[in-house]
Amino acid sequence: MAKSKTNYVCSQCGYETPRWMGKCPDCGSWNTLEEQEIAPPALRADEKKLKRAPGSDAEALRVDAIPDEGTARRSSGIAELDRVLGGGVVDGSLVLVGGDPGIGKSTLLTQLCANMARDGASVLYVSGEESARQIKMRAKRLGVSDAGFFVLSENDMNTVEKRMAELSPTVMVVDSIQTMYLPEMASAPGSVSQVRESASMLMRLAKVSGCSVFLVGHVTKEGSIAGPRILEHMVDAVLYFEGDRQHQYRLLRAVKNRFGSVNELGMFEMSDRGMLEVENASEALLSERAHDASGSVVMCAMEGSRPLLTDVQALVSATVFGNPRRMASGVDQGRLALLLAVLEKRVGLRMYDQDVYINIAGGMTLTEPAADLALCAAVASSFRNRAVGGKWAVMGEVGLAGEVRAVAQVERRILECARLGFDHVIIPRANLRGLRIPEGVTVIGTETVSQAMGELGLFGKAGAGE
Repeated sequence: MAKSKTNYVCSQCGYETPRWMGKCPDCGSWNTLEEQEIAPPALRADEKKLKRAPGSDAEALRVDAIPDEGTARRSSGIAELDRVLGGGVVDGSLVLVGGDPGIGKSTLLTQLCANMARDGASVLYVSGEESARQIKMRAKRLGVSDAGFFVLSENDMNTVEKRMAELSPTVMVVDSIQTMYLPEMASAPGSVSQVRESASMLMRLAKVSGCSVFLVGHVTKEGSIAGPRILEHMVDAVLYFEGDRQHQYRLLRAVKNRFGSVNELGMFEMSDRGMLEVENASEALLSERAHDASGSVVMCAMEGSRPLLTDVQALVSATVFGNPRRMASGVDQGRLALLLAVLEKRVGLRMYDQDVYINIAGGMTLTEPAADLALCAAVASSFRNRAVGGKWAVMGEVGLAGEVRAVAQVERRILECARLGFDHVIIPRANLRGLRIPEGVTVIGTETVSQAMGELGLFGKAGAGE
C-alpha cells in the first residue's frame, strides 16, 4: 500500500519543497513554509482531474471584431460600497473583501444581501464559520431578518456548487474563503492548495453563471490577506477594510478593481444598527478639531473623485534624547524626514534638537504630495506655538529647493473647502492660472514654503526667515 508523504508549501506564493526552510526561495518570505501531507497517487486521481481546468477551445479574435457589450451593474443599496466598486456590483464578478477580525466585513455583506434581496435579486449567503442561527441573530440585530435571502452553513465546495445550481443566485457571499475545502484534496481547509482550488472553482462558477460572488478573506498580523498571493490575482476586485475596532469610523478602500478606479474611498460608521454610510466625510473628520490649538492645519485630499478635508496635526517639542525622535501616523516616514530637512535648510527652523510627531486625524492615510505644504505648516505652527486660523486651508507639493509645486484638481478642492466654511485657501501660484474662485473665498498663491509660512502668520512678515 502506498504511503503518504509530507511536503512544505509557502503560504505566500505557493512554492513547494520536500524539506523545510526558514526563508522561501521563491518570494523571500520568512517562516511561511507549512507542512502538508501528500496523499498516495491512487487517492489523488480526482485531484489531478480537478487541476486540469476544462478549456473552451476558443478562437482568437481581432480586437476590433469583438462585439461591444456594456458591463451590467446592480446597485447594492449602499452608496459608499457602490462608489468603491466603481458604480455598483458587476454581474459575474469575483470580489475579495479583507480586514481585521471584528472590523465589520460580515455585517456589511449581510446588509448588502438584504438590500439586494429586497430589490428582487436571488441572494445566497454561505458561511463556513457560523451556523444559520448565528446569521439569523445578526440579521435580526440589523433589522433585515425579513429580507428573504437564503442562508447556507456549509464549507464543502461540492455542496455549495449543488445549492448554487438549485437556487441560481444573482449574488452569493462566501464567508470565508479560508474555511472552504474540496473533499477530493487531502490537505486541510485553509491550506494553500485548498484556498487556491476553492477560489478557482468559485471563479469558474461566477463567470459561467453570471452570479456576483463576494469572498471574505482573513488577514494576517501583517495586514495582508491570509493564503497564497495568487488569490488576489484571481479575483476581479480586492477591497480592504481599514480602521481600529475601538473607533467608530471604518474606511473601505479598493486596492484592485478591474471595473473601476482603485483610488475611491468609502467611509462607514459602526453602530448597533450595522454599518452606516458617512455621506459628509469631510465634516465628520473635522467635527472634533481643536480650532485654536497650534500644530493643526486643514488640507483637502483627493480620494479618487471624492475631496476630503483632513486635519493634519503636528507636535514639536525639545528632545531629551541624543537623537530627536520622528514619528508619523498616516504619512510616509521618509517623506516627513525630507520635509523637515527643507524646513531647516530653506526656511531656517532649527529642527535638529526637536522631537516631531505627526498624526492624520480620523485614521486617514495621506499619500499624495499635495499634503506636503500642510505638513510643513503644521510643524512650523507647533514649533512657533502659533495657531493657524480656523478658516484656513493649505495644500501644495514641496520641492527640495523650498518651492511649492502645482497640485491636481485644485478647483474641486477649493469648492469643498468653501462648502465647509473655509474662506482662506493657500495653493501653489502655478494653480492660479485660469482658476475659477468661488464667491466669498480668498485664494492665495505661493511660490515658496517661506512665503506660505508668512501668509499664515508664522513669521513676522511673508518671506522672512527665523
